[in-house]
Amino acid sequence: MKAVIIDDERLARVELRRLLAAHPEVEIAGEAGHGEEAIARISELAPDLIFLDIEMPGMTGFELLERLDDVPQVIFTTGYDQYAIRAFEVNALDYLMKPIVPARLAAALERVRPSGAPKPRLEQVFVRDGERCWIVRLADVFLMESEGNYTRLCFGKERPLIRRSLNALEEQLDSTVFFRANRRQIVNLNWVEQTEAGVSGALVMRLRGGAHVEISRRAAARLRESLSL
Repeated sequence: MKAVIIDDERLARVELRRLLAAHPEVEIAGEAGHGEEAIARISELAPDLIFLDIEMPGMTGFELLERLDDVPQVIFTTGYDQYAIRAFEVNALDYLMKPIVPARLAAALERVRPSGAPKPRLEQVFVRDGERCWIVRLADVFLMESEGNYTRLCFGKERPLIRRSLNALEEQLDSTVFFRANRRQIVNLNWVEQTEAGVSGALVMRLRGGAHVEISRRAAARLRESLSL
């Protein structure tokens, strides 16, 4: 499991390296002392996991996550406990208070998903909606809808916007899972309960939870071909 440590305090990075020496399954691929450096390291190294300090000069940990196209698994490390509730709303793997206790580090690492299988093209994204924010696994997103240069993600009961166009997002998605149903919508095929005949050769998808998506005639032909319908 490849990891990157992101913290503006050098001694904190050194201490975390020392603690992680007891966990040979974690390969520390690199470090970063501020947000811009962290973005470059993550892009270069494509880590499975990042240990992320929240309060850093120039860019907070939350702002850093918002800049990433594909968000790795995240364990927050910080000395500011007021961030705890917000961190868990974000769906981070865990939240470690400094000074980090070895037993808490071990417990946090048990939450990390194995990295043996090949990653999909885009696994999860960071989403901010006002004061609320999440790390959203795309497997949990059943529908994406275009709204100009933004895309609305539909997961659970949430419908936040992200600052990416549907076309730009589509280029990063696994095409075997996410299907462009029409000009405005992309559907997660794993959420489809039923496909029904529509008007003039079109199809209608019924998704788990009750949403209906009309598939354009051209897209319907592609779907029939790919699914041998």
